[in-house]
Amino acid sequence: MTESSTSAWWELLPDGIRSQVDGYVLQDARLQAVRIVWQTCRSRGLGLHDAERVVHDRYLHHGDRIARTPPSPLDTESLAARASGCPGRVVAVEAIWDGDTVHDWFVLLLALTDDPAGEHELAVIHRETAVAHLGEARARGLLHPAAAAAGSAGRALARHLAVPFHFGSPDTPDDGAPRWRP
Repeated sequence: MTESSTSAWWELLPDGIRSQVDGYVLQDARLQAVRIVWQTCRSRGLGLHDAERVVHDRYLHHGDRIARTPPSPLDTESLAARASGCPGRVVAVEAIWDGDTVHDWFVLLLALTDDPAGEHELAVIHRETAVAHLGEARARGLLHPAAAAAGSAGRALARHLAVPFHFGSPDTPDDGAPRWRP
């Protein structure tokens, strides 16, 4: 899809839909914006990937006006505060891979609890968050800075809480890697 064809798809959208999509873009709600574009135009042949490109052009159009989602804090004090709010006793800290078409691969840092059993998201670690946490120089040589940042922050939190830390696939993105078991 070329820039002119993304513009053509944008022009096919009614004014109300364009306003709604721009509203989502300005709130950094990319997936909602893509969903609206795709649902509105798929009957005319617009694919999901093309809808993503239309929304990407809107991100470029709005630039610095977008209210970007703030990165998750990775310092031990902040993570411990989040963990203390989990229902149940934290029995482990785990890092797992996840991914999507917007951010590529990223790592979730979780607190695993018992009584009640559950997993609770403490941080979402994208490449940008990892670089900010590790520092530009340290992150530069890493294939997956998000994994390095998750490992560093997760181990520190686990030590602080005196629980095990688990990362089933620290070197290679794998959302099917083995999970922690007590």
